[in-house]
Amino acid sequence: MRQREGSRKNHSCRVIHSSEDREWVGLCSEFPDLSWLDPVEVKAFKGIRALVQEVVEDMVEQGEPVPEAVPRN
Repeated sequence: MRQREGSRKNHSCRVIHSSEDREWVGLCSEFPDLSWLDPVEVKAFKGIRALVQEVVEDMVEQGEPVPEAVPRN
């Protein structure tokens, strides 16, 4: 299973390939309920980053606490 990692405002995003879905899955450690599927790896990565940013902005607007970044090993 290949992974690609990066961050968006210190949030850890990664992409894995799902054999079951036959697509790339963008995930974020701090938001385990979020995911983004796309047949193109880079689009899955960009998709999860954009989704996390949108959720964070909404949380800030609503006065909700934003999860701290998970330390990377």
